[in-house]
Amino acid sequence: MSEIRIIISGGGTGGHIFPALSIAQSLKKIVPEAKFLFVGAEGRMEMQRVPAAGFEIKGLPVAGLQRSLSIENLKLPFKVIRSVQMARRILREFKPDVAVGVGGYASAPLLWAASHMGIPTLIQEQNSFAGLTNRILGKRARKICVAYEGMERFFPADRILLTGNPVRSNIARPTEEQREEGYAHFGLEKGRKTILVTGGSLGSATLNRSVRQWAAQSADWSDCQVLWQCGKTYFAKLSSAEEVTGGRPNVHLLPFIDRMDLAFAVADVIISRAGAGTISELCIVGKPVIFVPSPNVTEDHQTHNARALSDRDAALMVSDDQAPERVMAMAEELLSDETRCAAMSAAILPLARPDAGEVIAREVLKLVKQ
Repeated sequence: MSEIRIIISGGGTGGHIFPALSIAQSLKKIVPEAKFLFVGAEGRMEMQRVPAAGFEIKGLPVAGLQRSLSIENLKLPFKVIRSVQMARRILREFKPDVAVGVGGYASAPLLWAASHMGIPTLIQEQNSFAGLTNRILGKRARKICVAYEGMERFFPADRILLTGNPVRSNIARPTEEQREEGYAHFGLEKGRKTILVTGGSLGSATLNRSVRQWAAQSADWSDCQVLWQCGKTYFAKLSSAEEVTGGRPNVHLLPFIDRMDLAFAVADVIISRAGAGTISELCIVGKPVIFVPSPNVTEDHQTHNARALSDRDAALMVSDDQAPERVMAMAEELLSDETRCAAMSAAILPLARPDAGEVIAREVLKLVKQ
């Protein structure tokens, strides 16, 4: 297998990039001499993150449909056509044995072109409610790796494999040593109950508003401390807000957390969006979680993702519109209920699939052999 060539497409957010890198790294462990090429969307974060991880990437001009009236929507058909043409050229030049799609703008034109050129394709569907693009691509895919049960309603049952979502290599059940390291790394008060708030790699306006409102009203007398990843685009505005940075030692505002393993380790309760990759990591971490699903996603898939856990009492869920008034109070209440915290941890841990990256990698290699 010395000449195996694998192309991986997708991106747009960390929720797509981290699984893609996990699959590539798992493949590299099994077949160190394999050749890889990533295909992403021009101007998106994968164009920096993938090279930083040591892999080559090419960009396509494809973009998503804007939800509001925009001149950009008129350009979209031309970008799609151009992207498919470029994808064909990339495939002819790289000559991959398999094309893997993890979701995101670039995944559609690349996998569509690959399937019509006779190249075996594998789709990694992260969500419990499959998007339209993957439902279409799934008709021609050789294998569809999914993270939730019941996906036969979207894909041919004989091609589905329940694998879970790949996660970052440093995500594991936190140790006490990591917890100690986390207190020092983030400058937190050791032993004080900690709420971690994260809206994902891009941040969340709703979660930021929730913490900001809580900080203005309650932070001075609260017994807990908050580690808050707000997103780089929101950081400048929030860090200059007087009610957030008014000397409160228990509110720790960061644009991005690069050591999320340590953040998970120090957290006693986590407030998070409900992206599929994030949920997969939180199942491994095993901490009590409150999900605030984003309403600004296709098919409302974050609500479906979160409900898959809340229905099993493995997490709590609060709607986006109710979060600013409720979510921080819910987190503080949960901090004071150790019995419930323990029950939630016990319910979420069995849902973890820490070997998903390796399982998917071996499925990719099966397609090469075929």
